[in-house]
Amino acid sequence: MAYRLNPLLGAVVEPPIAEVHGWIAGRTAGPPLIDMAQAVPRYAPPAAMTRHLQERLADPEIVRYAPIVGLPDLRAAFAAHLQGTYGGRIAAENVAVTAGCNQAFCLVMMTLAQAGDEVILPLPYYFNHQMWLDMLGVRAVHLAFRPDRGGVPDPAEAAAKIGPRTRAIVLVSPNNPTGAIYPPAAITAFQALARRHDIPLVLDETYKDFLPGDDAAHGLFADPAWPDGLVQLYSFSKAFAMAGHRVGAVTAAPALIAQLAKAMDCVAICAPRLGQEAALYGLGHLAPWVAGNRATMRERVGAVEGVFRANGSGYSLVSCGAYFAYVRHPHAGRAAKDVSRHLARDLGILTVPGSAFGPGQEDFVRFAFANVGAEAMPEMARRLAESRMA
Repeated sequence: MAYRLNPLLGAVVEPPIAEVHGWIAGRTAGPPLIDMAQAVPRYAPPAAMTRHLQERLADPEIVRYAPIVGLPDLRAAFAAHLQGTYGGRIAAENVAVTAGCNQAFCLVMMTLAQAGDEVILPLPYYFNHQMWLDMLGVRAVHLAFRPDRGGVPDPAEAAAKIGPRTRAIVLVSPNNPTGAIYPPAAITAFQALARRHDIPLVLDETYKDFLPGDDAAHGLFADPAWPDGLVQLYSFSKAFAMAGHRVGAVTAAPALIAQLAKAMDCVAICAPRLGQEAALYGLGHLAPWVAGNRATMRERVGAVEGVFRANGSGYSLVSCGAYFAYVRHPHAGRAAKDVSRHLARDLGILTVPGSAFGPGQEDFVRFAFANVGAEAMPEMARRLAESRMA
């Protein structure tokens, strides 16, 4: 073709999940597939939510635009939910509803940074975060992966890498891809560092509903000055098993929300209205259901940890939590993509190679177990023990 394309977009990697699923396209032979590639719950939302949405479809307002930053009732309900979880004061004006947490991140980065700026991003990163920064022309400054620390990044390293163009520090906890749960002290240290440099800590808590314990993940919202330095991201997809509805949230200072709304209006006008209704119903009615699923995921974490301790396959667990296990593979010198492709085609285990999550990750593979019951873990371990690469 004769016309030119945006070179920033052209340089961005292809979506890794689509590539991984391409490895098994047309698969007709081999053992039953154990799909541990994408972090999507296998279970459906409860029937009560489905009935509620069916009833809401009778309201003609449901097909009209919602306010740009979300339904007022949903913004207020989510603010109350966060306040009940973390304490402190969080108001509806601090919340913007987005079309999923991926869009929440994209809008926040557009609000904070421009081409030539820098954002601190720990390794291994969530690949869509890196992809979006690359599209914007924003340089990701990576923090080293520290498997010896359970995958928790080092605030001291971040302090040494903050420069005049740094616009934010990004953390994801519970982490995707590693499953690591960052200790409250580590999150607090990063927040203090960001505040000293007058930049925000952008904390992605997509998986906050799947912690190993019942205590709050941190105390950042208890600080009355939290809006001065904290931007929290969230997804309703995981807690309420409604990924296709595309509903997430940004919680931040009202001044940031006001600027973010400009981008939201241009990109999507508003998050899908029916999905917002689903999220509002979930916040008001599904806490016991979410608690049951949290217990299920804790059981799966235990099952994953157990089989990797016992299977003798050479695949060793680095960290595990929420929906994810980050695993060191035994095939020294082989590219992570080759290993994941081998697992998919030869053993029927679909995973994502560590190389999708940044440089220095060739020795690792991500297993996402939200889609696989605990009863499948022994079979997964048995197949891994048969792993051989020519």
